[in-house]
Amino acid sequence: MRLILFVLGLAAGCLATVAVFLVIPAIPPSQMQAAPNDSRVVAAVPVKVVEVVPQYLEDILTLPAQTQAWQDITLSALAGGQMEWVGVDKGDAVEEGQLIARIDVKILEASLTRAQAALDLARSQYERRKQLFDRNVVSKEELDRSATELALAQGALKEAQIALDNGLVRSPVKGVINARFADQGEFVDRGMPLFHIVDTNRIKVFVDVPELDVRFMSIGQTATITADALPGRAYTGVVNFVSFAADPATRAFSVRMETANPEAALRPGMIVRASLLRRAIEDAIAVPLFALVDKAGERLVFVEEDGIARARTVEIGLIKRDRVQILSGLEPGDHLIVAGQTLVEEGTPLEIR
Repeated sequence: MRLILFVLGLAAGCLATVAVFLVIPAIPPSQMQAAPNDSRVVAAVPVKVVEVVPQYLEDILTLPAQTQAWQDITLSALAGGQMEWVGVDKGDAVEEGQLIARIDVKILEASLTRAQAALDLARSQYERRKQLFDRNVVSKEELDRSATELALAQGALKEAQIALDNGLVRSPVKGVINARFADQGEFVDRGMPLFHIVDTNRIKVFVDVPELDVRFMSIGQTATITADALPGRAYTGVVNFVSFAADPATRAFSVRMETANPEAALRPGMIVRASLLRRAIEDAIAVPLFALVDKAGERLVFVEEDGIARARTVEIGLIKRDRVQILSGLEPGDHLIVAGQTLVEEGTPLEIR
């Protein structure tokens, strides 16, 4: 009985082994040999490239600045008295030397007339006494006294003329009346402000330049002046002063420019921007700022060489709008990847589009 069971078990094991071989397909010998050397095929990455070409690049320094009138004058009274007449008001344009007010002129004119009469009398007396002296009728002392009286009368006339001129208030410059501080009939004291006059045909522009950039500033250098309040307008300023000493508080150097302002659009006190040329680079290597790739804090660009991506570590310099100067790492003629650069690595196959 035991022998029969052993024979039946052995037969069942053989049948199972045959079934396994029938289910598992046979592997061709060629595939079995190739399996250890199988490698995955890497697809080419589509990119866009441009040739690196040297170009002219300007290093522009743009700083906030403030405007001032070319001439800003507070005209004060040179004589005290009543304002007899005021001929201008705020906003009126005036010419240099134009009469704009009178202070106690009637009294001053009377004083001038009296001084003129006294001078005429002193001159007449001197001439008569000189004739008498020539005929030995009067002494030399009397002639000298007449000469002294004549000189005093001439001095008094000059004083009266100066007093009258001081009472005639004239504009010292061509400009615009920005403020009036006294009205007709009002009494004013000597030294009291009467008018504020500004000349805005030209404008002064003041800008504080950092100490690292002051070496680029020079007399006669031009600058572009723009203001947010005047969109679409640009003015050309010319540097006429560069401070020799820095402000102790800011460590900046004051630079003054002037610009024509024929339409009086620029107003004193405006905040503007001054753009000055620091330097011009004739053959700069400049690339789009977006072409740079930052990997682990390292600035890279990718170039195409024989259909393969190559990484270059670069040193950057001037940044101007959307372009950046490359100081090292790129050469003229390189094929810079400007689209798809974030999808490639060193050695990636490329498809140029």
